[in-house]
Formats: sequence, C-alpha cells, structure tokens
Amino acid sequence: MTGSIEQGTSQTHGNTRILHFLVRLPRSMETVWPTIATAEGLAAWFGPVDVLEPRLGGVFGVPGLGGGRVTAWDVDRVAEYTLEGGRMRFHLERGGDDASVLRFTHEFQGEGESEAGWRTRFERLIENLAGSADRP
Repeated sequence: MTGSIEQGTSQTHGNTRILHFLVRLPRSMETVWPTIATAEGLAAWFGPVDVLEPRLGGVFGVPGLGGGRVTAWDVDRVAEYTLEGGRMRFHLERGGDDASVLRFTHEFQGEGESEAGWRTRFERLIENLAGSADRP
C-alpha cells in the first residue's frame, strides 16, 4: 500500500483557523507512532523539535514556534501538542493489517502554516514510512 493525503479542510472561527487532514499511511500504527511521538521522529518529516517529554503535561518546544505542553497523550493513538497560539493533534487509527490512518488537526490564531505546507510535510512522512520496514 502507498500512502495518500485526502483533501485538507479549513475552517475559520473569528481569529482561529482550523486545518484538518486525513492521511493514509503505508505502515502499522506501531511503526507510525514514533514518527509523531518522539523528537527524532518528528524531526525526520516535520522539522526540528527542541524538546519533547512523551507524557501528558510534558514539555514540548519547536524552534521559532516557542515552547508548550503535551495536552493529550494516549500511547500508540493520540499525541497533542499545544504551543503559544496553536495546537496540533495527531490521532492514529488502524487502516488494515499493515496500514494506519492519521487524523490531523491544527488549530491556530492568526497567520500560521498553510494547507500546502502541511501537505508537503505529510508527503515527506509517507516517503519516510514507505522506505522503512515494520518491526515484528
């Protein structure tokens, strides 16, 4: 299976913008989880992460975006990071025997990452996962 990114949706509520993506990934949830729940995994496709304490309430920091907290954490399923002015939520679901589905939400104030910017990141994530092998 190859990955795919369904059309993103965008909503605006006052000064708050919310982007939603559904990304079909060519690897199991267990393989995908470290790519969204570790600093090293995020760095491979999202960009540098200064700090990520993998637990509810843990510290999360991204260069240029400032510091924040882990505001939701359900191991192998949900990682949510809240930074100054925004929130990113990664929700994994099974997508078959060796595949998974990522439901992604990015909520932010004012100007922020565009749909095209996230699509590029998710393409990089799919490419990285396609080149990896699931561990038993």
